[in-house]
Amino acid sequence: MSNTEKGRWTSKRKMEAVLRLIRGESLDSLSRELRVTAAKLSQWKESFVQSGSTGLKKRPTDGKEEEIQRLRAKVGELTMENELLYERSRRAEENLPFHLRKSKP
Repeated sequence: MSNTEKGRWTSKRKMEAVLRLIRGESLDSLSRELRVTAAKLSQWKESFVQSGSTGLKKRPTDGKEEEIQRLRAKVGELTMENELLYERSRRAEENLPFHLRKSKP
């Protein structure tokens, strides 16, 4: 399907149009050629640029972030275990019955 044919504007087709704008093609002439409003092309370009800037803000991953997430999960797990042990200890000191729970399969 050529660019001048009407149809669904896939992300790939939108990106191709935006890249043409970024490379310096006239907004008006591209709008006429593609039969898309200049406002719509400008909107696609703005969205494309914003998404790109978000990608540039991300720090390269070197495994540290994954390790931090793993350790945070472990801290949460240990905290819950400590709270359960504290509760069992309190109940034992007060001679209260323990509620036995079956573990989920």
